[in-house]
Amino acid sequence: MKRKSCHNFVIILAMTLMSIDTLAQVTFFEKVMPDFSSTRVIVYEKFKDFDEVIFKNRDKDITYVVNFWATWCAPCVKELPYFEELNDKYINAPFKQILVSLDSPKEVESKVFPFLEKNSIKSEVVLLADGKYNDWIDLIDPRWSGAIPITLIIRGDKKLFFEKEFHSMEEIEVELLKLL
Repeated sequence: MKRKSCHNFVIILAMTLMSIDTLAQVTFFEKVMPDFSSTRVIVYEKFKDFDEVIFKNRDKDITYVVNFWATWCAPCVKELPYFEELNDKYINAPFKQILVSLDSPKEVESKVFPFLEKNSIKSEVVLLADGKYNDWIDLIDPRWSGAIPITLIIRGDKKLFFEKEFHSMEEIEVELLKLL
């Protein structure tokens, strides 16, 4: 029997952790790719846990780009390469990008990971699994109709809100530079 080399294996690790501080339930899905790179998706079961980590505990000296998307949203999928370009360009700046998937947590392994791999997505990806959208959409921004994609650019107490599809990295960059 031939030994298979490690790069032929895809390892999927899923573990649920309970944070003693916040009693937050967070699930980590990690996939090790054939080239030994790793992709991790953190699943937030409840909006309050997501809000605490992503919005309330952020560094005020960093500009955050937070994009809400899903694999089933054609405009979202179309604009993601522009966010990847932006992430690559500003990797050494006081900048952090978070791609917030609204896919079902049951689809992390079957749809989200294959999508991330196929499209070479290296940005931080989290999944917000709280299906009570009407309870938290206004907490993200009262102007949000609920449609995706949306993008927030945040630094300190300043926030820019975009409920639209971006058509180039430069279009996003123009907005980012207002707060960077």
